[in-house]
Amino acid sequence: MSMILTNVRAFASGADLTGASNKIEIAAEVEEKDATTYGSSGWKGVVGSLGSAGIEAEGYWEAGDPSLVDDAAWAQLGGVWPWTVCPDTAEVGSLAYLTRALRSNYKLGGAVGDVAPWSSTSKGSWPLVRGQIAHPPGQARTANGTGTVLNLGAVPAGQRLYAALHVLSVAGTTPSLTVSVESDDSAGMGSPTTRLSFAAATAAGGQALHTDAAAITDTHYRVAWTVSGTTPSFMFALSLGIR
Repeated sequence: MSMILTNVRAFASGADLTGASNKIEIAAEVEEKDATTYGSSGWKGVVGSLGSAGIEAEGYWEAGDPSLVDDAAWAQLGGVWPWTVCPDTAEVGSLAYLTRALRSNYKLGGAVGDVAPWSSTSKGSWPLVRGQIAHPPGQARTANGTGTVLNLGAVPAGQRLYAALHVLSVAGTTPSLTVSVESDDSAGMGSPTTRLSFAAATAAGGQALHTDAAAITDTHYRVAWTVSGTTPSFMFALSLGIR
């Protein structure tokens, strides 16, 4: 089924770029190496070498707050940060592409009379992972809880469970948010196992984690969070995928 891109959601570390972007392109490729031999009957032979991922984004310039594109781009330039891009929505279970990427350039400005544009490139230091949203960005969390259970399937040996956490806003006095990813062999999550644990977050920002290459036979996953502080409130998004 064809899809018109009208509501692409894009998260870079702790910034929601959705309202400031009008073009997002994600790419994954494998370097091609020549492996032609005399026995190839005159046909070129190739093998795959190193893989790479990248994100190209552009839109309309905004500044004046850490959540806005100019402030976020300058803070992230030259660093490696988690990215999550959703082609349609960022509801739980929505298709999501995630990676961890170097913010390698940032451009802004245009001709007189233009709506001020920006553009930026990020080069992946992780593979591009196809997954799902496990926690939506629009739900404020003020107390401990767990999220909706997703059936992502088992993780084969040699592959990993990847997760990108985007803490988008923080309020309260001495607020702290600790997020983890749990798995179980059924949707009931009767005896969950913690697979990934993020460092406690006290300000907007992003983190990215993955498991080792050991197999995980569990098939169901959910997000769990612990909130502390005086009148704390957090908005965050989290994406999960296996590759």
